[in-house]
Amino acid sequence: MTTPDLDALLARMSPADKLAQLQILWRRDEADALALARAGIGALFWPQSAEKTNALQRAAVEESAHGIPLLIGLDVVHGQFTIFPTPLAQAASFDLAVAEADALVSATEARSGGVTWTFSPMVDVTRDPRWGRVVEGFGEDSFLTSAFGAAKVRGYQGDDLSSSERIASCLKHFVAYGAAEGGRDYNTTDMSWRRLRETYLTPFRAGVDAGAATVMASFNSLNGTPMHANRRLLTEVLSDEYGFGGVVVGDADGVLQLAVHGVAADEVDAIGRALSAGLDVVMGGIELTADGEPILDHVSPARIDDAVLRILRLKRDLGLFEHPYADAAAERSAPTSDTLDEALHAAERCPVLLKNDGGLLPIADEPRRILLTGPYARSTDHLGAWVQHFGAEAGTLSDALAAQLPQASWTIADGADFLAPSAPQIEEAVALAADHDLVVVAVGEPSSISGEASSRSDIRLPGDQTALIRAIAATGVPFVVLLASGRPLVVEDWIDDAPAVLLTWHLGTRGPEAIARVVAGAVDAGGRLPMTFPRSVGQIPVHHDHERTGRPARTGGSLDVERWDVGLQGPNNLDDYYSSKYLDLDLGPRFAFGHGLSYTTFRLDGAQLDTPTVSAGDLRAGALLTVRVDVHNTGQRDGDDVVLLHLADPVATLAQPVQRLRGFRRVTVPAGEKTTVTLQVGWDDLGFWDDDSRYVVEPGELVLTITDGTDATPLTVLVTG
Repeated sequence: MTTPDLDALLARMSPADKLAQLQILWRRDEADALALARAGIGALFWPQSAEKTNALQRAAVEESAHGIPLLIGLDVVHGQFTIFPTPLAQAASFDLAVAEADALVSATEARSGGVTWTFSPMVDVTRDPRWGRVVEGFGEDSFLTSAFGAAKVRGYQGDDLSSSERIASCLKHFVAYGAAEGGRDYNTTDMSWRRLRETYLTPFRAGVDAGAATVMASFNSLNGTPMHANRRLLTEVLSDEYGFGGVVVGDADGVLQLAVHGVAADEVDAIGRALSAGLDVVMGGIELTADGEPILDHVSPARIDDAVLRILRLKRDLGLFEHPYADAAAERSAPTSDTLDEALHAAERCPVLLKNDGGLLPIADEPRRILLTGPYARSTDHLGAWVQHFGAEAGTLSDALAAQLPQASWTIADGADFLAPSAPQIEEAVALAADHDLVVVAVGEPSSISGEASSRSDIRLPGDQTALIRAIAATGVPFVVLLASGRPLVVEDWIDDAPAVLLTWHLGTRGPEAIARVVAGAVDAGGRLPMTFPRSVGQIPVHHDHERTGRPARTGGSLDVERWDVGLQGPNNLDDYYSSKYLDLDLGPRFAFGHGLSYTTFRLDGAQLDTPTVSAGDLRAGALLTVRVDVHNTGQRDGDDVVLLHLADPVATLAQPVQRLRGFRRVTVPAGEKTTVTLQVGWDDLGFWDDDSRYVVEPGELVLTITDGTDATPLTVLVTG
């Protein structure tokens, strides 16, 4: 087959043919799916094998009116068969190679079976851990989310979408879905345009710049307009301003839900409003061609043609006109040794050492009696949310730890269930602890209560797991906690009792082995938090880049502990009682964005900025500021440090965040050695959006602080007019 002239193909299509291209329907039985393909539908979901996909493509190519191949979609979020860490865990690595490796392996496995389109990455900035879908994104920071989202796009798509190892990516959910009120999924969002541009739109622009082929509209309304009908954002911002020429797809029945929102009278009205607003593909259960004429009365012919051409161009770029069929003989249906190695390496990069009093971690491989208890001791629930049923299962912590630390004598006790009352199991674990030298308590949030439709009002450990931790603490036996989760949790009711805590997230198929290697010190615990751990649900939202207030709370004369002290303390003679704080809560979060310990120690020195002055004109023309710092490993072990670069604007025409992340780099430094980290910032990093949607870099003094969470050096630069 050869690729047709797309304009000529469009001219041959009837209105019904065009509408057929503008939809993706749920999986039907085989006969229905084949009938839809013959009728010329534009896209279907994966029928779960190359052979069945080829049958659908053959019906579309050989039996439909115009022989247009299908897009085949599937949510391949962090693995097809080889499951990688969840996206939030990947962000904790502060290593873009982790995201790229996941996306490339996922694309290769999925495309081998005929999948050509994934609904990933999710680039919603998420500042409310009650929202279950925080697990699917990259945390609270727009800069970090932008970087990881772009990395996933590169991994999925590469330089050639027609490659047998690539699939089309989809940036979701456009836009501000992660800011839903109350952290409740599908809920409404309301915010200023300034905040929308500063925080929530930024990752989408970065993803578009990275070449993302498609974008998905979000379920939420924004300032009263549901996103599936938001022309201002779908067309004026995404298409016109950002220059996005790809496909905009609706979320599951999101178009039909315009009637439930109360902005459309019925299904036909909803579809017409969505297509007119800039949506190209309707996802859901209604067939547009069933009664297409009323829909066409609502949408201009030019808009229909634009949508169809976008879809045809994507199919051309995927090489589907020339190669519509998957090579069934080369189909993958399980991980390989290489993909499992990739998943293990990725998983090793993600755990975050939250506490390590007394240096209990890592655990040396030597003869001792160790009790492993908690619901994760024998559980295989390590894959996390958004995994298809055919994803390769993980093993157990009990097996992985015993293999990694063979000299220890291991006893295994469940200790508690994830959700159910567990008093007898706790009593058993306490009785066993007395006969052991060390206890490892493996607790957490199961995968089933994070992800879509899994908002929680109480984000403490579920069930009786807190009671298990406190009971073990009361025995006086040294213990460490392994904490698995799909979101930041409130840990105030047990964190002070636990001397050592390793946050393990949900790490995928090789998760248990990765955890065991970090626990044993075979690899450093080098991850950092991509999202703040609050002290209380009542403290939410709490994030590192919050806006400065006129009455910041003080501790010992310094500004609130949620920010780096970079010399911005203005005069404030008011009694601290009248300051921005909670009367019943300590200042700051329990664990801030970027927090994470290591098995070694580091020192930063020699921080320098290449120039103390730069003009706004030079910045606009492409000039960059370069910051360098030496990272010394002052400990006895090789280890990983994460260097962050924050920006503060002491005096601006609009109140600014206390800090904004503008660069990061994870480095491995051998014991006793040093390495130099170089970070650069430019025009896009040093300004802000005003209330009139204008991006400005104002003349004045800026402060760039380079830090690894222990050392912090402020560097001042003057921007001239």
